[in-house]
Order: sequence, then structure tokens, then C-alpha cells
Amino acid sequence: MPTLTGRSGPEPYLTRITSDSGHELLADEPLDKGGQNQGLTPGELLAASLSACVCITVRMYAERKQWPLANVEAQVTFERNEQHVVTQLSCSLQLAGELTDEQRQRLLKVAGLCPIHKTLMGAVPITTQLA
Repeated sequence: MPTLTGRSGPEPYLTRITSDSGHELLADEPLDKGGQNQGLTPGELLAASLSACVCITVRMYAERKQWPLANVEAQVTFERNEQHVVTQLSCSLQLAGELTDEQRQRLLKVAGLCPIHKTLMGAVPITTQLA
């Protein structure tokens, strides 16, 4: 099972996230929230996951069909409430290439079938425990 580990030291909110595959990224809060603005916020990381998954899923599908998709861009915006809970995600898909209207509509549908989209639309049980 893939594992990601977040580590936070004495700097307020700055968190180093490492994967067991050797990648690292930073998460933080903006300056006006007491952070150092050195990384994406947790909400931005959630939106980034959706954006990346949509792009990858659409690209894989187009390649498998040998469709002339030159570029794909998934712009994800999100709303949060006062408790910082993400309450809505919106994805705008831009497709570049000599695609027919039917191909564009199919790729739009495929975007909604990416694994992160499916995860966010379903209920995922989360357990939290002391190590």
C-alpha cells in the first residue's frame, strides 16, 4: 500500500510530505493565516490531485484511442467554509488538438471517471490512530 508521511517541525504549519517512492513536496498556510507560504495549502493539494488525475486519465484515454490530443489542462477551483472544509470543487477542461466534437465530449465524460474524481464523489472511510 502506498504511504505518504507528513512531518511538521518548529516552523508554524510548514509540513514536508514524502512518499515511499522518494518524492517530496511542501504544504503550508499563507502568511495571513500564520504560515510561511512555502507550499500548497491542504485544500490546494486536494484540488491539485483532482487536476493531475483528470489530465492523466484524459491523456491515457486519448493515447489508447490514438486521438490527436496535443495538450490537456484541467483548472480546478474550490470553495471552503469557515472551518476550511472544501465544500465544492469545479473543474474546467481545456483540450488542444484536432479533435472532433464527439471526441471532445467523450474526453469530458472520461475526465469525470478519473480515480480521484470517483474517490471524492464516494465515501472513503478514514481511520486515525496513535502510532
